[in-house]
Amino acid sequence: MKFVPFYLPTLNQSKAAKRAKTVKLLSLLGITLSLALSQTAWARTEVRLAVSDSFDLPKPVIEQFEQQNNAKISIVKLGSGNEMLNRLILSKKSPLADAVFGLDNNTSAKAHAAGILKGQQPQSKTTVVSLSRALPVDFSFITLNYDKQWFAKNNLPLPKTLDDLVQPQYKNLLAVPNPATSTPGLGFLLANIGGLGEEHAFKWWGAMRQNGVKITKDWSQAYYTEFTLNGGSRPIIVGYATSPAAEVFYSEGKLKSPNMGNLFLQGGSYLQIEGAAVLNQAKQPEMAAKLVQYLQSPAVQDSLMTSMWVYPAVKGIKAHPIAVHASSPKNAKSLPAAQVNSKQKDWVARWTRVVIK
Repeated sequence: MKFVPFYLPTLNQSKAAKRAKTVKLLSLLGITLSLALSQTAWARTEVRLAVSDSFDLPKPVIEQFEQQNNAKISIVKLGSGNEMLNRLILSKKSPLADAVFGLDNNTSAKAHAAGILKGQQPQSKTTVVSLSRALPVDFSFITLNYDKQWFAKNNLPLPKTLDDLVQPQYKNLLAVPNPATSTPGLGFLLANIGGLGEEHAFKWWGAMRQNGVKITKDWSQAYYTEFTLNGGSRPIIVGYATSPAAEVFYSEGKLKSPNMGNLFLQGGSYLQIEGAAVLNQAKQPEMAAKLVQYLQSPAVQDSLMTSMWVYPAVKGIKAHPIAVHASSPKNAKSLPAAQVNSKQKDWVARWTRVVIK
């Protein structure tokens, strides 16, 4: 018979009891930790930021603000720049957001006049551009982009003026976003009016209708569907002066220089300045103010060129090296905000009659 010490069962029972206690303790700790995490998440202040569909800040940049302020940013996309403004105006009695980013020098005055912006905005940093009623965050140039390879292949000289585009050899070559629905489309129309004069501009548009100009809903349709670089039939589109740099960046080393270029024609380039502001009747006005100021921080400003392809507005922020493939027009127009606010509706309506109807 094998001798079994009388104390072994006691030790085995002790170990089993200890294991049970350990499992129970870990379970309790897990529940406690889960509750703590859920309470922490629940305690975070939610701040809603209204933006246009072009908004695309990197996730780590957004998370940095959230961690620093124990907050949660909810991004509320509201369509194009004009659509965003209209929806904010229609919902001003029950705001869709606490702050807005994407108001520009064409819409900020209208936003203020409509009463959707808080009267006192946060203190702005020193910037290289100025914006009424909002803190400047970025700027860019709306202009004409062209397909270099298409023009070389077809042995067609580049137009030197907007009036050249009404000539027969340039028939059916241009695609333009509708100014009634598109921010770059509106900017291009304002550039025409500022550079050519109102009457000349609408006369030009009438001639362009006869010369086959293609009107698209937005920039995305013009670029991705109509542009010859992407399989379309139009070698000239209204876009941005930074688009050639974006083409090189997204090629991931395949391109050393862009296949597209910029056409800086008189009356064809417009300076667009975008900014952020706290909305009137915001549910979280203090956090909204912090968020608006954060959009001028180095973390955001450094990311703008390769996320939304715009230049940083804050003074002293260096442009990304990829910007060497972009260029800036010397003749870009920017009409006074008050003039745009008072005349925009009439100009767009007149454009619609001349070009669409």
